[in-house]
Amino acid sequence: MSSESSSELDCFRQLHRTDEIFAIIQQHSGSEFQLQNQLRKNYSQDLVRAALTLSELRTRGRAKFSQADQMWFDRKSLEQSTPELVSRHKSARFSGTVYDFCCGMGGDLVALAKEACVIGVDLDPILCQFAVWNSEVYGVSEMVSLINSPLEEFQDRQGRLHIDPDRRPGSGGKVIRIEDYLPGLETLLKLIPQFQGGAIKLSPASNFAGKFPETETELISLNGECKEATIWFGDLAGEQEFRATAISKTGEVNSIAGHPLDAFVNITPPGSYIYDPDPSVVRSGLLDVAASQYSLSRLDSEEEYLTSTSPVDSAFFRRFKILAELPNNEREIRKYFRTASFGQLEIKCRRIPVSIEGLRRKLSLKGEAAGVLIIARLEGKARALICERE
Repeated sequence: MSSESSSELDCFRQLHRTDEIFAIIQQHSGSEFQLQNQLRKNYSQDLVRAALTLSELRTRGRAKFSQADQMWFDRKSLEQSTPELVSRHKSARFSGTVYDFCCGMGGDLVALAKEACVIGVDLDPILCQFAVWNSEVYGVSEMVSLINSPLEEFQDRQGRLHIDPDRRPGSGGKVIRIEDYLPGLETLLKLIPQFQGGAIKLSPASNFAGKFPETETELISLNGECKEATIWFGDLAGEQEFRATAISKTGEVNSIAGHPLDAFVNITPPGSYIYDPDPSVVRSGLLDVAASQYSLSRLDSEEEYLTSTSPVDSAFFRRFKILAELPNNEREIRKYFRTASFGQLEIKCRRIPVSIEGLRRKLSLKGEAAGVLIIARLEGKARALICERE
């Protein structure tokens, strides 16, 4: 451990023993400058800086974790952490002994520990300490052990594996290619046959297609945003090659599995309704599979929007009722909205470049109703569909 890391770890351990500082921060009603001056009367500058940063991160972490107000993380580990509802969904497949490689601050680890005995392994001693404390916050510390070690030096392989490779290696920004992860594709492929089964967490924007033969690729969305691609292997892989899973903000899970070539749906003119598919369905390639299951058709071979004459309810689609169809012509669109009753307007497009804010500024929105303008390609031609959200 470097002297810098050791000093930082000592600071966090001192902060862990001085948790009353967070109560002072929460109760303070003045300016941040006044707060810093108050804290520095009793605490060191490093401790105050660490406490204020962690307090800010805990506030941001509420979007991911139910216990964020008590958790421990730094900026990078919070950004890369798996949201709690997603971790909970993944952990349901695990049992027995699980190694959580690149465990970070323990977002997946605490969920896994509710289903299995978990051994967390990470190169960063500070993150290992965070993972220990976070397992205590979630009441699963008895099911967890942490090892601060490089993966290359850790040889145990008895059980299942969860691994979350670093997608921000070094001081650079996010990388997309799996080959640039740490560890990269070559190491990930070598790990697969060494374990009974497991899961590899990847960015949904990564180049995962065709990289992991004889596995199941699950695209997982949370509240309409695709969060990760999970590569399931060994005895944890499902029978189908691809899966799309949509998780609502309340934790409701909907899943569909298959292969992109399992179904083919017709292209038709728009019916009474248009559907915006969940990104997990789109990214998994299962758009036609899902459309076929719900008797929907496509508007264009390159367009993800779907349509039907009768309303269809599904967690995989957001439904809009079509009120009017116009040419994708700014003059015609402006003319329509001059007499429309809309005061709020959501503008959506997928494949057609549109300056959304530029167009919005040119429209007359003097009513009270909420509308949706969808600009989409219909059988090769760009059209504007005026809708209301159902």
